[in-house]
Amino acid sequence: MITLALVVVATEGFPLLHREQRLGRYGRLFQLYKFRTLRTGSAEECSVAPEDDPRITGAGLWLRRWRLDEFPQLFNVLCGHMSMVGPRPMPPAHAAALPPGQLDVLLSVRPGITDAAAIHFLAEDAVLAGRDDAERLYLQCFLPVKTRMQIESVQRWSLAGDLRVAMRTLALLWSRRARDESARSMQEILETARAVSSA
Repeated sequence: MITLALVVVATEGFPLLHREQRLGRYGRLFQLYKFRTLRTGSAEECSVAPEDDPRITGAGLWLRRWRLDEFPQLFNVLCGHMSMVGPRPMPPAHAAALPPGQLDVLLSVRPGITDAAAIHFLAEDAVLAGRDDAERLYLQCFLPVKTRMQIESVQRWSLAGDLRVAMRTLALLWSRRARDESARSMQEILETARAVSSA
């Protein structure tokens, strides 16, 4: 983390960290920490940042690609805001797009740094690249699928399951093959959504 911090400061300057309000357990807001990957003052422009988003800094693209910007969330875990494994913490704007019943299930546990849905959507930033409607596609096509996966994980929780997710994350996070498989799966989600909307 010290090495990554030095890279961010040396290439992009301060501030080092990006702080963002996210929903924690029972809907309590907390401040999520990440290494800053967007130009200063641009984070509020859009809640989704595809791989080709002009707001992303040079070092930020590399950090985001390999999820290294997430490391400061270990402090959120130490503070009790998050767990190592659990549904990714949502910004309030995304939570507003979910049915209340689904949101209640997700907020019944601490959010996590990783989960099965996060692994499945590894290539999200690349698939959304080049699309003017990236935020709409995310909210309408990807978020519902993510939510179903997260709810299933919460309802079937076990310590062994969390350990499997943690091991899969370590094994697949930096895998090119895993990203390619994720991209194919996400393209299928988009094609299914198009077929449904045109039917």
